Amino acid sequence: MSTDITITLLGKPGCHLCDDARAVIERVAADLGVAVRERDITLSEADTREYWEQIPVTLINGVQHDFWRVDEARLRAAIAKLRKTR
Repeated sequence: MSTDITITLLGKPGCHLCDDARAVIERVAADLGVAVRERDITLSEADTREYWEQIPVTLINGVQHDFWRVDEARLRAAIAKLRKTR
C-alpha cells in the first residue's frame, strides 16, 4: 500500500450516503494501493460545524475533493493526477 496518498472519508454513524461513499473509496483504494482513513464528524465540534451539511466528504491528502456523492472515475483521475505531480 502506498503511504504517499490517503483518502479520508468524513461522515457520521447511520449515514447511508456515507456507506455508499465508503464502498467506492474502499474499492478505489484497494485497486490503486492507497491508504484510507475515516473520521466521524460527530466527535469534533469543529468538524460538525464545518461538514454537517456536506457529508459524506472525501479528502485526498487532507484537501477536500468531493462531498455528498463520490464519483469513482473522478476520484481515480484525481489520484492519478496527484501521482503524476510527485
